[in-house]
Amino acid sequence: MNRTIAIGDIHGGLKALVQLFQGIEITPDDTLIFLGDYVDGWSDSANVVSYLIELANQNTCVFLRGNHDELTHRWLKTGDFNEQWLKHGGQTSIDAYQNLSSEEIKTHIGFYERMQNFYVDEQNRLFVHAGFTNLRGPEEEYHVNLFYWDRTLWEMALSLDKTLPPTHKFYPARLQLFKEIFIGHTPVTRIDETKPVKMANVWNLDTGAAFKGKLSAIDINSSKIWQSDPVHKLYPKEKGRNLECFLP
Repeated sequence: MNRTIAIGDIHGGLKALVQLFQGIEITPDDTLIFLGDYVDGWSDSANVVSYLIELANQNTCVFLRGNHDELTHRWLKTGDFNEQWLKHGGQTSIDAYQNLSSEEIKTHIGFYERMQNFYVDEQNRLFVHAGFTNLRGPEEEYHVNLFYWDRTLWEMALSLDKTLPPTHKFYPARLQLFKEIFIGHTPVTRIDETKPVKMANVWNLDTGAAFKGKLSAIDINSSKIWQSDPVHKLYPKEKGRNLECFLP
């Protein structure tokens, strides 16, 4: 049976992604939905993008745009960067791209430009890196960067009274729009969790791969979860991102 699998924030951890796919036993029949943040963290940031470009020749893939992808794309295209980005993993991407040819970088820029801000499947499930704020849905969002920067959707799901039914007049309008919502962006390790967490109808798949956590994936139909080893153990000579350094 064909599967649809969503994958959380990778942050340059190619070794973890390869290990994860080995555990899942990915086949060309699987549809893969990546929730963004492919770069900024471990030393394989550029290699992750090269791997995904090749993967799309084999599998049906959806590549969502993360905030770190946007920052790296901007640097690749214009040379623009800031000190905050460098401290939050950007330097690892700059270092990684020194090993690529100008032609390879051009191909990567095209990949970044083709990323989607959000995706809604045939069963009305939303996939987005961070969230959205417009009560009428992502199609009506005020500012495009909220798709990969917003944290209020996840904060709302966390704070929601678990006894409140979706039909209640006080149930958040944003959550009523979709059957389920799949996001990354905010590591669940910040609430002392190590596996993907579902709050209300929102699944958060960022399990802290950029820091001391694992890379995670989920079969969106069966809710089966797979995880890599803690990514820092796959890169023992590297520091990854400092947990105290967290882009707001």
